[in-house]
Order: sequence, then structure tokens, then C-alpha cells
Amino acid sequence: MISCSAPCKVNVSLRVLGKRPDGFHEVDTVMVPLELCDVLEFSPAGALEMSCDAPGVPLDESNLVMKAGRLMERELGRPMPWHVRLVKNVPHGAGLGGGSSDAACVLSVLNELEHGGLPPERLAELAGEIGSDVGFFIYGAACRCTGRGEKVEPLPEWREWRPQVVLLKPSFGVSTPDAYRRWAGSGELPGIPYGEQRVDGHVLVNDLERPVFEKHLFLAEMKSWLLERPGVRGAMMSGSGSTMFAVTEDAVAARRLMEDAARELDPTLWMWTGRVMQRGIR
Repeated sequence: MISCSAPCKVNVSLRVLGKRPDGFHEVDTVMVPLELCDVLEFSPAGALEMSCDAPGVPLDESNLVMKAGRLMERELGRPMPWHVRLVKNVPHGAGLGGGSSDAACVLSVLNELEHGGLPPERLAELAGEIGSDVGFFIYGAACRCTGRGEKVEPLPEWREWRPQVVLLKPSFGVSTPDAYRRWAGSGELPGIPYGEQRVDGHVLVNDLERPVFEKHLFLAEMKSWLLERPGVRGAMMSGSGSTMFAVTEDAVAARRLMEDAARELDPTLWMWTGRVMQRGIR
């Protein structure tokens, strides 16, 4: 059996530049992977198939794991006789890219198991056929992503940036298509901090906070609360939400923040703390 860790991500910056003729939106975003990972286990089978430890996860062709496997069958021109067991640790609908990372893991591992010999650049091109965020996860390090997110450029100058991060996700999710659909007509809520933040010389900003905060006031209030906490160096929403993240001074400040959030915000929040993980090309 072969196993692969599929890290989640946060969007450190996300600029929405406008709607494209194909219906997608042009974006300019910087994403970094985190230590929080799904795990995928590969074992020989009669044909491509998958299972998952989390109830409710689809196991058919709609799952990005299966889509990635079928794409490799097409690319290499032969069946992929592997069973993929998915162990879910990254929450769904959180803006953390868990499903996209799972798909990138499948592309990379099957390329090795089946001796495909595809370079990272080709894997990233294939990843773009699955979803906008998938190509980023091929590289396993900070990247700038443009177009609809499928054009990926590694950022070597970010490689040493490994701050402590806290993730906080409420029980509800956010629809990514809805967030982009409402972006153009959205406005800023009074008293909520939307502007650029700078942490270690890097800009934190997210243009999707406007439409999402209009619909989910709790997330707007959470951002304001986070930025007022001691030991928090920066905080904002990741992707289209609903996860908020904070960069803290150290692990002690992170644990204190999580304790305060459970007590003052919502005891049912899903929370995690760890570091940005920069491991280079798989």
C-alpha cells in the first residue's frame, strides 16, 4: 500500500479582477499549503475504485478523486487498477481546497505508480481540467495562481514563510458559485475591516469577503473579533469561506485564541492550529 498526504490551503491574498467570457471570474491569488492533510491510501485492485472513512462523501464519478483517476487513464491510455481509500481530515465546503488537493494527490501518485513520467507542468495542466485550485496542489508550496486559478506560478520567495495559523470554521458552509455571482454588486459593511493587512512583508486581502460577509454576518463579526485578539498578526477569510484564519505570534497564542473563540464566539466551531507547510514539488 502507498499513502499520500494531501494538504489543505489558505488563500493569503485573493483579488477578483472581473468576469470572463467563459462565465468564470479572472482571479489573482496567492495560496499556501498547511500541515492539515487528508490521507489517500493506494492498493492494487481490479479497476479504479475508491472508498472513504467519512459518511456522505460520494464515491462515484462526481468525486474529484475518481475524476483525477479517469483523467490519468485517458492521459496514459490504460486502466488505473487501484483502490483509493480517502481518510478525510479537511472539512468540506470550508474554502480550504480539500477535494482539489485529493485530486492532485491522485494525479501525482498514479503518475509514479504507473510510471507515467509526466512532469509537474503537465500534471498541472491536467489538474486545470478538474478544477481551478487543483493545479496549485501539484507543487506543494506557495504559488501565485491567475486566470480562473489554473495558471500556477511557484513563489520561491515565500518558501521560508511558515507562520503559526489558526483555522476556525462554523457549522455552515458557503457556496463558491454564489459568492462569485454576488461579488460585482456587493458592498462593504460599516465597521468591518476589509483593507490590506501586511504580515512579514506579505499582503493579506480577500475580495470575496464583501459578498460573503453581506450574506453571513457572523463571519464579518468573527474577522473583527480575531483582529482584536492579543497575539493575532493578521486574520481574514480563506477563499470563499466559510473558514476564517488567523496568523498568530506562536503556538501559545494560537491555543489561547482557540480557547477564547470556543468561549466567546461559538463552542461548536471546528478549529485547528498548525503551520504553513512548504515542501516543494512532489
